[in-house]
Amino acid sequence: MKIGVEPHFSVISRGNRIRLKGIAVRPLFVITLFLLAISPSYAVDLDRSDVQSFIKAMVKEHDYNAASLRKILGQAEIKDSIIELISKPAEETLTWGEYRPIFMSRERVTAGAAFWQENRDTLEGVSGATGVPIEILVGIIGVETYFGRITGGHRVLDALATLTFEYPPRAQFFRGELEQFLLLVREEEMQASDAFGSYAGAMGRPQFMPSSYRAYAVDSTGDGKRDIWNNWTDVAGSIANYFLAHGWRPGEEITTQATIGNRWSGPVPDNKLKPEETVASLSQAGVMFSTDLPGDSAGQLLTLKGKKTYEHWVGFHNFFVITRYNHSAMYAMAVHQLGQEIALEVERSAP
Repeated sequence: MKIGVEPHFSVISRGNRIRLKGIAVRPLFVITLFLLAISPSYAVDLDRSDVQSFIKAMVKEHDYNAASLRKILGQAEIKDSIIELISKPAEETLTWGEYRPIFMSRERVTAGAAFWQENRDTLEGVSGATGVPIEILVGIIGVETYFGRITGGHRVLDALATLTFEYPPRAQFFRGELEQFLLLVREEEMQASDAFGSYAGAMGRPQFMPSSYRAYAVDSTGDGKRDIWNNWTDVAGSIANYFLAHGWRPGEEITTQATIGNRWSGPVPDNKLKPEETVASLSQAGVMFSTDLPGDSAGQLLTLKGKKTYEHWVGFHNFFVITRYNHSAMYAMAVHQLGQEIALEVERSAP
């Protein structure tokens, strides 16, 4: 998942805020859009030692045709704008009070309710078969791509090549994703240059990285294709499959709001991406919350900086399954809360 919209959207100024096709964003982000348009780009140097090493490894390990591989990589462009974007992820620069309104707008909730109604049969079928609630399915799709409206304007090939060969902090990770993407291109008989996604190489309506696409995307319609760009049934089925593979427990609570009692001592711990406490240990430490889960159930105190004050929550097992989709407590909370708000809107609008 990546925050923001891609540079092909029209801009309308309204006071000190900007709206891009109904999405409120900060003026700073609009500046970023213009930077994308003028940012330098250049072709991958196929004679560089690290590029040649990558090609040789693909040939040796995956029996990839060297000439085909050079042709594909020869189409890739290194883009400085991609490095600029990945260097400042929103989860690290925004507070919860700034992050939450991006996704919890009235427009997005209304769009989510309409999406739910339009795809009710598909969503109910996938949820019923997997145990992953519709709220989570629509929450993911709503946060990731605004229900399919914002799937990314970067060529995946450019994004992955740039981050593999020109971004040392995470070059190893993105080298693996470039490898997975090229295998996906061969398996699915795709044109590498036709796939568009986020600046990090996440693709389609669920914003799967290539490794996730290969591992978790499913053909829910039985047509022989795993189409996460155009087929909502495949999209919903693939998201649910991802959650099941990462240990989703149907019917269990996700999170609950908490307060810190007088018995609490010491600083509030930093947010973690896996639970290290239990319901019982948190209660004994002075965290006050309500849950039907047994005392030995995993739980973790979460602290989010709101607009005026700090919020405390306890995340349970399923909350941390959501963080496997994107490694951020704020992201998981946004998915959960957006899904809940959409469910309420659907209920309110029911005959």
